[in-house]
Amino acid sequence: MEYSVLMTVYEKDNPEYFRKALMSMVKQTKKADEIVVVKDGPITRELQSVLDDIDKKNPNLIVQVQLPVNKGLGLALNEGIKVCKNELLARMDADDISLPTRCEKQVEQFENNPDLDIIGCPVIEFVGEPSNKVGKRDVPVDNEAIYKYCRKRDPFNHPTVMYRKSKVEAVGGYGDLRKNQDTDLWIKMLSNGAVCRNLTEYLLRFRFDEGTYKKRKNWLNTKLLIKIRWNAFRIGFCSFVDFVEVAGAQMAIYLLPTAFQEFVYKKLLRR
Repeated sequence: MEYSVLMTVYEKDNPEYFRKALMSMVKQTKKADEIVVVKDGPITRELQSVLDDIDKKNPNLIVQVQLPVNKGLGLALNEGIKVCKNELLARMDADDISLPTRCEKQVEQFENNPDLDIIGCPVIEFVGEPSNKVGKRDVPVDNEAIYKYCRKRDPFNHPTVMYRKSKVEAVGGYGDLRKNQDTDLWIKMLSNGAVCRNLTEYLLRFRFDEGTYKKRKNWLNTKLLIKIRWNAFRIGFCSFVDFVEVAGAQMAIYLLPTAFQEFVYKKLLRR
């Protein structure tokens, strides 16, 4: 089965991180026949230079999609999905690193299970160089566990997933949200009966910025996530108790010191 890689890049992305991320998809043991890169608004010359250089060395592989203005990750991904020619799409972020066998092993799962709609994997988190590991994020493996987990938390690491284009489009794609677009998508897809799986191997290195704690401690992030979880309750995907637990935790993270968020993240969520 053939697959497309789906990425976005915008002006504030780090060019060197972007190069490493893009090259990690170019060097997959099972090659993609296209890598669709959506430029979410005008990008810097340095970022464009990375694209041009890799495109020159890998003719007919990179498909560049230019958006006139920055639309945000979700809407930019929707534009890229329209362009992708294959049914299987491998998501990738502009600063992480996929291991060489990631896509080969994910495609193999789709070939062995025609009903499969989404597959991801756990990640190793790092700061600076991939060898500087600072944590990991495990995810549930089988379909039943994924559904149960999704009632309160994201069951996939977004940059690791490979999914069916038709299944994403069937639920309207990503929502017009500036944050937590993936959370919204997982709930929509699972609410519509998506068949899911996560591999047990750590096939992606996730770049973790210690400043992430401060970025997440803002009202927009808190408000949107509570709204998404409220909608999940309204459609019957989760219970009211599930919603209250998630909303309470998000409010605590927003109101309490950053050190509290760091403690919860490292000691409770990343054990």
